[in-house]
Amino acid sequence: MKTVIFDLDGTLADTSGDLIAAANFCFREMGYGDVLRPESDAGVALRGGRRMLTEGLNRVGALDEATITAYYPVLLEAYGGAIAEHTVLYDGAMEAVAQLSALGYGVGVCTNKPEGLAERLLVALGVRDDFGALVGADTLPVRKPDPAPLAETVRRLGGHPAKTLLVGDSDTDRNTAKAAGVPSVLVTFGPSGEDMAALEPEALLHDFASLPKVVETLLADPVG
Repeated sequence: MKTVIFDLDGTLADTSGDLIAAANFCFREMGYGDVLRPESDAGVALRGGRRMLTEGLNRVGALDEATITAYYPVLLEAYGGAIAEHTVLYDGAMEAVAQLSALGYGVGVCTNKPEGLAERLLVALGVRDDFGALVGADTLPVRKPDPAPLAETVRRLGGHPAKTLLVGDSDTDRNTAKAAGVPSVLVTFGPSGEDMAALEPEALLHDFASLPKVVETLLADPVG
């Protein structure tokens, strides 16, 4: 089976609003108030919880690794308690997933969000059953850009590791696909979209409507 594996944050859904809210909960607990801004820090948010804590503490002149370590679980708990208040799926994402499934592709999610939180989010958005497999940051001992989580997602789908591609939104996804020896498709509609071309993926995706055609082209069986 050919498979299409999706990153979650910044690829299928804009999760930045809820991530920033969780980070700001931590900053308020520290006495700094709301440090990150939804209108300008979406790109920071989509790099993960530790990145948000690092950026925020740096802004207030209190960068400290011990504080980041101490507050990371606090951030995860706050995020898990309000995981889909502001999060929205990108336009056309689930329609593209449905089309790929109808064409016979296995579809799964490989994310650097902890698996339990990814599961909770997909359920809250009402789309968990649309994906045949989910692998998170803590499913295996390693996370992206190590290729093992991608390979595990493909394995759970019953797919062939050489007949897959990864749809993502970052250098992490590009490097994961490269390490696995498979094509990457990077979306341009996320906060870092203007930077995706510089990563030289096999394809850029400007909207989900074109994804099935892109997939068919990149995963076409060789002639002869």
